[in-house]
Amino acid sequence: MHDITSLSALDLSQAIHRREVSCEAVMAGFIERIDRINPLVNAIVSRRETEELVAAARTADQELDQGHSRGWLHGMPMAIKDLSNAKGLPTSQGSPNYAGVVAEEDDIHVARLRAAGAIFIGKTNTPEMGLGSHTYNSVFGVTRNPHDLSRSAGGSSGGAAAALATHMLPIADGSDMMGSLRNPASFNGVVGFRPSFGRVPDPGQELFLGQLSVAGPMGRTVADVHALLQVQAGYDPRCPLSLPAGDMAMASDKPVFAKGRIGWLGDYNGYLPFDPEVIEICAKSLTTFETMGLAVETVPSGFDMDALWRAWRVLRHFLVAGGQRADYADESRRARMKPEAIWEVENGAPLMASDIYAASLTRSDWYRYMLGLFERYDFLVLPSAQVLPFDAGLSWPKVVGGRSMDTYHRWMEVVIGPTMAGLPVAAMPAGVSATGLPCGIQIIGPPRADIDTLRAASRFEAAHGPVRPALDQQIIAALGSMG
Repeated sequence: MHDITSLSALDLSQAIHRREVSCEAVMAGFIERIDRINPLVNAIVSRRETEELVAAARTADQELDQGHSRGWLHGMPMAIKDLSNAKGLPTSQGSPNYAGVVAEEDDIHVARLRAAGAIFIGKTNTPEMGLGSHTYNSVFGVTRNPHDLSRSAGGSSGGAAAALATHMLPIADGSDMMGSLRNPASFNGVVGFRPSFGRVPDPGQELFLGQLSVAGPMGRTVADVHALLQVQAGYDPRCPLSLPAGDMAMASDKPVFAKGRIGWLGDYNGYLPFDPEVIEICAKSLTTFETMGLAVETVPSGFDMDALWRAWRVLRHFLVAGGQRADYADESRRARMKPEAIWEVENGAPLMASDIYAASLTRSDWYRYMLGLFERYDFLVLPSAQVLPFDAGLSWPKVVGGRSMDTYHRWMEVVIGPTMAGLPVAAMPAGVSATGLPCGIQIIGPPRADIDTLRAASRFEAAHGPVRPALDQQIIAALGSMG
């Protein structure tokens, strides 16, 4: 038996259900690892007491002894992203205005994880209110990249990604509005999946207008991510635009690459700035598709990308301001808000219905443009981030590829296209930099083709081979050895 924490989530589940390892031993193994590594990385926050967790694991063992399994996650430790509610745990959202506020009930997708047998050990760190792709806040501090502790782990699911990369968790949940499942996957060398809008119901989708953010799975393998998505996905009447689960089996006679062509969006013909090494690593990874017998073609410029950015800003300002307007209106609470949150509210306040409508028209034009691309290509590919993991002491990168960034999130513009079209995206490890930092790509699928996108990602994963960035020497020392 390998070290418990080295197993994939699915292999761990099988070992538990075959009774090769007890749930109590699994919990003890992960707690030991967390105790050694988390002080360096700061990925897991609001952790429950060890005695409580061991008792929960013993209960899970007793259920198995009685022939009852709650699901494939039975007895497995999970930590929920600190933007989602898990009953009995704080949902601080990285904000001093909400620090220590205990959730009274589970969010929809969290309840599904609990019902499938997961034991919630705590939360994973996130930027304040999820704003920005760098996980730091005044409540819990900075989450550091395990491949270089001086660097950012990305965000907003940065705590989840760093915990996965260090095997402090076997599987993790996250959410994504502006790349929050994709950027941290790239920065940490793990897999993130942004589902089609409506695939995984969550509180933001209880509103008809909340159509940018989604919840989704993260893992170290595509198979693990697919398994978690099966638990999270499915219609819920509380979310009026949620989708039925449908057939989510990966095995299918349907060809994954019927057209035999991959469209490389790259930097949108020079529109987006990149760190040169990022675009080089991502472009090099395209040869993997070619070894699979696919043609890779550069997609020519065909849309006004600056108009898309302007539309994105309007819709994001509108949604973020709506969620934080009450805090802003209270002078004492506003004083505790991060500058980026105040900026979002102040830009959202003067928006008129005509502004929202105009932005939605641009968004619809973009969706139709993407539909046209999928008539020619099976899947589209983009880098997952425009920079390598940056100095964790920075709030955000101010210059990318020689260009000044005019907002706190402009350096992540590469992720807005799939979000605006509501498309499924698999964020996959693509390679490592000369200094050993991870870098990844987005494999973008047609509308609602979540499982086909995961099938394509699985084929890429098998052909590309594992990407194993070296962990920081401090972490290796904390572990004693990497085995």
